[in-house]
Amino acid sequence: MSSVQSQQTVRLHVENVGGIDETDVELGPGVNVLAGRNATNRTSLLQAIMAALGSERASLKGDAERGYVEMTIDGETYSRTLRRTNGGVAFDGDPYLDDPELADLFAFLLESNESRRAVARGANLRELIMRPVDTEAIRADIDRVESEKREVEQRLEELRDRRDRLPELESRKERLESELQSLEDELEAKRQELDEADLDVEEGREEQAELQSRLSDLRDLRSELDDIEFDLETERESLRSLRSERSSLESELAEFSDEHAGEKSDLESEIERLRGRKRELDSVVSQLQNLIQFNESVLEGEGERIFDLLHEHDGESGSGSLTDQLVDDGTVTCWTCGSEVSRESIEETVDNLQNLRKEKVGERTRVRSKLDDLKSEVEAIEETEQRRTNVRRKHERLGDQIDATEDRIERLEENREELTDEIRSLEEIVEGLREEDFGRVLDLHKEVNQLEFDRDRKRDELNDVRDEIEEVERAGDRINDLEAERESLTERLEDLRTRIARLETDAIENFNEHMERVLDILGYENLERIWIERTEREVREGRRKVKKSHFDLHVVRNTESGAAYEDTVDHLSESEREVTGLVFALAGYLVHDVHEVVPFVLLDSLEAIDSNRIAELVDYFEGYPEHLVVALLPEDAAALDEEFRRVTEI
Repeated sequence: MSSVQSQQTVRLHVENVGGIDETDVELGPGVNVLAGRNATNRTSLLQAIMAALGSERASLKGDAERGYVEMTIDGETYSRTLRRTNGGVAFDGDPYLDDPELADLFAFLLESNESRRAVARGANLRELIMRPVDTEAIRADIDRVESEKREVEQRLEELRDRRDRLPELESRKERLESELQSLEDELEAKRQELDEADLDVEEGREEQAELQSRLSDLRDLRSELDDIEFDLETERESLRSLRSERSSLESELAEFSDEHAGEKSDLESEIERLRGRKRELDSVVSQLQNLIQFNESVLEGEGERIFDLLHEHDGESGSGSLTDQLVDDGTVTCWTCGSEVSRESIEETVDNLQNLRKEKVGERTRVRSKLDDLKSEVEAIEETEQRRTNVRRKHERLGDQIDATEDRIERLEENREELTDEIRSLEEIVEGLREEDFGRVLDLHKEVNQLEFDRDRKRDELNDVRDEIEEVERAGDRINDLEAERESLTERLEDLRTRIARLETDAIENFNEHMERVLDILGYENLERIWIERTEREVREGRRKVKKSHFDLHVVRNTESGAAYEDTVDHLSESEREVTGLVFALAGYLVHDVHEVVPFVLLDSLEAIDSNRIAELVDYFEGYPEHLVVALLPEDAAALDEEFRRVTEI
């Protein structure tokens, strides 16, 4: 989903979610206030919104096997079914989001939201901000672009080498043109001399005709021999190059070892084990989240309602008199046995479960990091093995090429020997035709033949040089294109390599900027500043130590005399911690452009903040999402702008 622009009323139908039996609610653009006392299904409605949008952090009504949520927004309808299973709650349907991770972290800011609780629990702030970033995909893009850049640079190097030869080629062309002109002049002079000599010889002699024929044959044979010599030299040069390349490959093959096979097998076994452990941790984290949500629903009074329903079915009253129901004695009814359990006990259980979940999430992160390291090692081994295979195949191909070249050289040498013998025989015949009066003419014919041969050879050589110069000049234009392509790839690489750092910087700048504004608006006494500093710490990853970014949260207070001093997060009041957690979630919301993904921000459990500050905070958050839904007690809701839409019955 590209960009969210929802200005219409959102209609929501809910069945059996949290403590809700069935309800229909309309939410407008801007701020929507869910006003009511505790245990009035405000949090349950927020969970229903989350479920319709794609989250799985919603609970099913205790006495129901199936729940349902339907949301209509901008003319489109999205639905979700909740179904009880042995392991918890399963979700089906067609939600608004395919992947709810961003929204779960930075838009659904209920009490148990990870980003919101991160400050109070001392969680890894940097890990939370960077969790939605697919670092593996970024690394894959970096590898791909680096490979493309290497190919471009290799082509550039080849073309530049050829371009650098241009002055040499131009000089060679001028020299060949001069030599060709000298041969043309010399040939013309010899032809004139031959014509003059022919006038002094009897034109009717049969020997002259035969001599001319033999001389023509001799010239053809010498030309053919010269071609063979040229081909022989070319093939020998090719053979030397092939043998040199094969020798280099043999040296490269000798450097490869067979140690990687066993190491790769061990690494793959360890990867499989870690994958299994990660699946176990995923399951444990999911189950713990369900338990936490269930216990939170019990704290909202869900246990008492289930117990009442069970005893009404038996013809008994499970909740006692109306007076008993209205008096909050600090206990919660267990829905299984009806016994009274202290709220503090359940809250302590929730805290223990949350701590355990945090521990398991941390272990899962470490397992994931270890998996990444091992995968990188396996990839490196596979690249080495692939390189060895490629080298071996190339070595085999070179062997075939060397054999073929040697065969061609052998055939050319045989042809050369045959031609040499034939030329020698023909020269003897020509010499036999010499006569005292004809000797000068014969010598001139031989000289003219040689000059014509030299001229043709020089002309061919000059044409080859001209063709090569034209090709090099065309390569100059291609160099400009490749340099532009390399520049583009370099910028792309820089963008990929700095993307994570930019996200970190943007997150810190967003948090520090909004934290400063919010503290100025809310006016906490002697609280000067709360800010995040990006530092680097050396941590161990597998077998090596690497430097990783870390977000350090600082608290600065003022003494009565106005002097500033560094305080700790532990000394923040509950209200200050809640505000800090919400601003941290807002920073994540902004840096990941969550408003382009989902049109909602949900707020709940703000009781630790006083009414006036809640009103200021809601005003501050109002400008970011299309729909801000906030659950408040009636006295806190009274401090908000009267124009905000209010939902009082669920």
